[in-house]
Amino acid sequence: MSKKNLLLVVDGIVNLVLGILLMFFPAWLVVAFDLPKVETFFYVNIFGAVLFGIGIALLLEHFAGKKGITGLGIGGAIAINLCGGGVLVYWLLFGNLSLTLGGALFLWAIAIVVLGVALAELLTKTWKE
Repeated sequence: MSKKNLLLVVDGIVNLVLGILLMFFPAWLVVAFDLPKVETFFYVNIFGAVLFGIGIALLLEHFAGKKGITGLGIGGAIAINLCGGGVLVYWLLFGNLSLTLGGALFLWAIAIVVLGVALAELLTKTWKE
């Protein structure tokens, strides 16, 4: 498997997992990770659905690309990961979120994974292929 195809699959799986987690965001998760309480999970669920769709698009690009079905390429994935991860880091640094240690660690882990995938995609220069 080429680096490009491997990164498409890894990025797709990361987006699917985060998407599922956010689409079906259970209340116990807020308690378990000491995340800020919200009145409704509407925006969390919508964001999860968008991430899940991005994951499907990435996997379509890899698995169905040979059949003429296109999804989301590496360039688009890099842009999405940098924007999403970058905004999350901004909020963690400057958003005055008053997070507990558990909540901060959970959100930092997500930011590091998303930005790490983007960095791997950039460094391998698979977006030029």
